[in-house]
Amino acid sequence: MYSLNNPLSKMSKRPKLTPLPPSTPPNPQTLHRLKPPKWAPLNLSQSELSLPLTFPTGQTFRWKQTAPLQYTGTLGPHLISLKHHQDGGVYYHIHHSPSDSAAKSVLLDFLNVRISLAELWGTFSSSDSRFAELAKYFAGARVLRQDPVECLVQFLCSSNNNIGRITKMVDFVSGLGTYLGEVEGFEFHEFPSLERLAMVTEVELRTAGFGYRAKYITGTVDALQSKPGGGAEWLMSLRKLELQEAIDALCTLPGVGPKVAACIALFSLDQHHAIPVDTHVWKIATRYLLPELAGARLTPKLCSRVAEAFVSKYGEYAGWAQTLLFIAELPSQKAILPSNSCTIKEKNSAKRKSREA
Repeated sequence: MYSLNNPLSKMSKRPKLTPLPPSTPPNPQTLHRLKPPKWAPLNLSQSELSLPLTFPTGQTFRWKQTAPLQYTGTLGPHLISLKHHQDGGVYYHIHHSPSDSAAKSVLLDFLNVRISLAELWGTFSSSDSRFAELAKYFAGARVLRQDPVECLVQFLCSSNNNIGRITKMVDFVSGLGTYLGEVEGFEFHEFPSLERLAMVTEVELRTAGFGYRAKYITGTVDALQSKPGGGAEWLMSLRKLELQEAIDALCTLPGVGPKVAACIALFSLDQHHAIPVDTHVWKIATRYLLPELAGARLTPKLCSRVAEAFVSKYGEYAGWAQTLLFIAELPSQKAILPSNSCTIKEKNSAKRKSREA
């Protein structure tokens, strides 16, 4: 799925990768046109959206932490910051946009606000005591609804990689798009179109440090460019398919295997029960859902069994449940848990061992 390496709270302001010339050179006057901060409430509580539990946990690699409890990113031509106020509520500020109303609409769609976390967490908690305990500490861990092209390119960069290096690669690709402005020393660009990405060669990407992933990105861009109606529309159409159909379609693209396809499906294609299975998710599954498989070697067949186990346990939004369970395993997030905290299942296991002694 995504790396368990310590996620960055704030990336280096200038990636080490050598950037290509952006499609639109930065205009210094743009900095002066950015709107002065004027924060407005999103009417989302921290239990519905926790920024630190959503942005730096491996779903997206394009949003930067620009202040304590503040994250900034671009959605199309819109440059937006989000932050928690003292009451925990989420506020937003539009730095740059051709239309503030359009920016807010796109932001709400990106945040998947039509889905109530409180309702989901209540349903999951009623059937899973371990989830109920973790939900006390990880409320607000929301699944985003990203643009499919952006999501696809980001997860092509994620193959056998860590969050720091993935972010540098994504920054490089993002830097090819139109410059939108600077916030707290970070430069932000609109994500480049497929037409712009098609101008980048495999050699240029390899020179920039992408390694073998370079051929996957250029190959996938070429494949998308050949789709009737265009690659962006083709990817968007996958939202209307059944999960397995969407996975199969994504796997026809260079460099996209079942795990990457499941990430794209969950984080951009409304496939809410998609389960990206990697070694970390495998450990979660064998510890809590399929203990009889502990010690077995993860195979494609067992990947399917893990996904089925999550869906059987959590239903049509199993991907959301799995995301919280994954986040709870991140080293940086485990610090949220009290030092004396252990799951109900672990407590019961200890009691059984005590009785057997």
